[in-house]
Amino acid sequence: MISIDGSVVIQIINFIVLIWAMNVVLYKPIRKMLAERSQKFAELERTIQAFNQQVEEKINAWSLGLKEARAKGLAEKESLIRAAAEEEKRLIEKINSKAQADLEEIRQKIAQDALSVREALQKELESLADAISQKILGRAV
Repeated sequence: MISIDGSVVIQIINFIVLIWAMNVVLYKPIRKMLAERSQKFAELERTIQAFNQQVEEKINAWSLGLKEARAKGLAEKESLIRAAAEEEKRLIEKINSKAQADLEEIRQKIAQDALSVREALQKELESLADAISQKILGRAV
């Protein structure tokens, strides 16, 4: 049978002292390091989430700014196209009116030239008619 003597009590005390010593020397520092490590990981994870959120906000702001810049650029492009079309229309109207004025001036000049040629021919016609009549009739008219 098993008998309990003083050595068992010493073994129990020795076991308790070793457990306490291992707890102080080994387990507490390891648990402390594990707690610090998990705390650092949690902190790093929060930092990463904050950076991800900032990146997402910046991307959203950038895309919004890009959309606004595109819309502004398109509006300015359309404005410039309209202004160019109006300028083109104005220039075409100016050129057409100048061409009409030049055409009218040329027509008037042609009409004046035709009138002066007609008058000159009319004068020559009478002398030519007299000359032809004299030749046909053989006498002066």
